[in-house]
This record gives sequence, structure tokens and C-alpha cells, in this order.
Amino acid sequence: MSPVPAPPESSEDPSGDASDGAHPDYALPGPTPGLSPDVVRAARRRTRWAVARLAIVVALIVAALLAAGLGALLVFIVALIVIVVLHELGHYLTAKWSHMKVTEFFIGFGPKLWSVRKGETEYGIKPILAGAYVKIPGMTNLEQVDPVDEPRSYRQQPFHRRILVASAGSIMHYVIAIVLGLVLALGIGIPSSTQVTVTGFTSWAGHRETAAQLAGVKAGDKILSVDGKSVTTTTQLSRAIQASDGHPVALVVERDGRRSTLTVQPQAGHTITSGPTAGTEVLGKGTGKTEWLIGVEINVVDVFTTKNPWQAVAWAGTNVGNITRLTVLGVGHIFSPGGITSLYHQVTNTQAAEKAAANPVQSNRPLSVVEIGRLATQAEAKGVYYFIALLIALNIALGLLNMLPMLPLDGGHVAIAVYERIRTRRGRPYYRADVAKLMPVAYAFMAVLLVIVGSAMFLDIAHPLANPFG
Repeated sequence: MSPVPAPPESSEDPSGDASDGAHPDYALPGPTPGLSPDVVRAARRRTRWAVARLAIVVALIVAALLAAGLGALLVFIVALIVIVVLHELGHYLTAKWSHMKVTEFFIGFGPKLWSVRKGETEYGIKPILAGAYVKIPGMTNLEQVDPVDEPRSYRQQPFHRRILVASAGSIMHYVIAIVLGLVLALGIGIPSSTQVTVTGFTSWAGHRETAAQLAGVKAGDKILSVDGKSVTTTTQLSRAIQASDGHPVALVVERDGRRSTLTVQPQAGHTITSGPTAGTEVLGKGTGKTEWLIGVEINVVDVFTTKNPWQAVAWAGTNVGNITRLTVLGVGHIFSPGGITSLYHQVTNTQAAEKAAANPVQSNRPLSVVEIGRLATQAEAKGVYYFIALLIALNIALGLLNMLPMLPLDGGHVAIAVYERIRTRRGRPYYRADVAKLMPVAYAFMAVLLVIVGSAMFLDIAHPLANPFG
């Protein structure tokens, strides 16, 4: 149920020759009484041309994104559209199951490009592919409904059916999150440990090879242990080398699936910490802290393992629960006085914004679709697991935000249904809330929401977050 109201019923001439140039009704699934075959064929030609124009525009957008090297962003955009359509599908299916009348199910917004009527529902496409909407008559007492349709309107349904239909979009987000969690646990695997991998070697002035190279270490080797101590992080490797106090160390490495032990003689030196040569290792005495070096560049990668079906279900449920808890805390912070104040400081103070961008988890900064799209491309660059994990978090966030108890969100309809149920007394007519009295509060809520979203978008453009997947 989109917060954007459905377009009014067209009263134009079906032939499409309206003098104001408005789009005609293209819902012509078959022979239509009262229209000549020529008119029907002309309308269908206009429909095909409208759809063709949309296809051409979409193809050009896709080509432009691919040419700009933004294929990962394209994947995210498609995923986001699918997620929104599935949200509306949840409303549609539960409304049909509840015997409510569904008059429209459209993908996109704007003027109608193509539609077909099946039974009492019109299905179609509109050019602005920014989501979808389902039209169910009588969502509030403010809506005028044909008396014939009133018995099957949303507002005339029992409490449990209204709650189900209003919540179905958020429920669908959780279904998507669970399914994606199962895909990760069963097919791709989840991180079970980390592994230190040699990606290259530092250059030592006056030496063709570093200590590691002299010992036979090669790029791509996985360092499993140092002197019998397991190594899974850069810190553990550094501490093990320093603990050698210059004595030879035994490195167990894995190469092409085979393990071997290599003896490395650490060298005394120091690492330049500032200036244009920061990170360079220099042997012998010099400025900076003296340390033992073996001359490797390393990267820590996750090791993935798959789960059996029962373990996958448990992991997916636990993962969704943990993300839900963190999202609730995050949303609570954003709408709290402290969260609003922090957002104001970031918008008005460059240093505060940069600090928050460098520490996104601690700052708990709200994100707009700009930053979410950037994070999605960064996640996809690191691996499919991280991209899907981001989609899981996004679905949970959308599901929870959509249930905030205020119109025009679905949670507002749930709140109204609950309020009406509480106010209804046994033996008396069912109480109907006057939504008109709630509209000033709803407008104020939307104003606050727009300020938060606008501020988040400004910060995401001016001060993008540090890449958490780097």
C-alpha cells in the first residue's frame, strides 16, 4: 500500500483523442463493446509504442551504467525494485485472501503506459520505476468509495484481516531476509574464521629480497601459524614476529592446498609512520620504534563454511533477530533528541561530519539511498556474501521503518485499527476513527522525516562514509 495515492479513474474518451493530450486508458485486453476495431487497434499500437519507449529508456540507462563501470550499482537498483514490488505483493496477496477488493496493482508511478484487467484488478506498468503500489478501496474514512464496493473495502473488514493486510509488506521484508539468510548459510557459506594471506612484499633498500622471500614465502601463501601459534589476524602475526626477538621463526603456510613449514630470519628495522614514504620498512637503526620485520604485505580474508539445513534455519533466524535488535536501537537513536541534535551538528559542522563518516558504527548516522547504493557497490566488490548480507539488513530496516505508527506508513494503518478496536465496546457499533483529526500530526511527522532524509542525503554526498568493506 503505497503512501502515494492511486490516480483517479479516467473519464477520457477511450479512443485517446482527448483535447488535453492526456494519456488514454490502455486496458484493452480483448474486444471492447462500443469501440470500433480501428479504435482498438490504434490504442494497442499506442500501448506497444509506449512500452517500447520505456524499454528503450531502460536499455539506455543500463548501457550508461555499464559503460561507466557501475554494473554493481545496476544490480543493486534492480534488487531494490524487486524488493519494493515484493512488498506490495504481500499487501496484494493478503488482501485477495481476505476477500477485499483490489482495484489496481501497478509497477512504477506516473502516467499509465500499459495495463490489462483480469477480473476486478487492473495490472500495469508506469514509467517511473521507483516502486509499486496496490490500490485497496477504503483505507481510511476519508476516502469516497462506491456503495457497491463498500462491503469489501478495507475499512469494513474484521480487525485481524486489516492488521494482516497492513502488516503484510513488512512481513514480506522479513520473509525475504530469512530466505536470503538461508541462501547464505546453505549455498555460499558464512564467515567461520579469518585467514592471513600474503599479498606482496615490502621493498627493503639495498636488498633484492625480504626475509620472507629468502625463506621461500610467495604471494598468495596463507600463513597458518608462527612457531606453533595459530595466526588469524594481522595483530597476531605481528606479535608472533616481535616475540621471536630476532631468532628464526617457523612459518606454516598453505599453498595450492598443501602445507609446508618455512624458516624465516626476522631483521631489525623500523617502519616510517608519516610523510610520503609512510609504511616503508627500513633495516638497521633509524627514527621510529625498532621492530623485527620479515617484509610481507598481508590481507586478512574470511573463511566461509556452509551449514546443514537445521543449522541454516537456526543461523538465519538468529541473524535476523540480531539485526532487528540493532536496527530498533538505531531507529530509536535517530528519532531521539540526542540523535536529532547529533544530525544537526553534523550538517552544520564539517569536523563533526568527518568524524561521524570515519566512525559510522559509533555515530549511528542515518543513511539515504545515496549511501546505501554506495555501500552496496562496495559490498559487491568484496564478495557476494557481503552484498546479500547488506540486502538482509536493508529488508529488515525497511520492514521496521514501515511499521512506525504514523500515516502514511503501513504502521499508521495498524495503529488506527488497534485504536478502533480498543475504543469499540461490546454490544455497540464498531468505533471508526476520524483520520482527519490525525492528519496534522501525520503532516508534522512527514516534515520531520523529510528533514532527516534530506540531511542524510546531504551528508552522504558531502561526507561519504568510510568503506567498511575495505
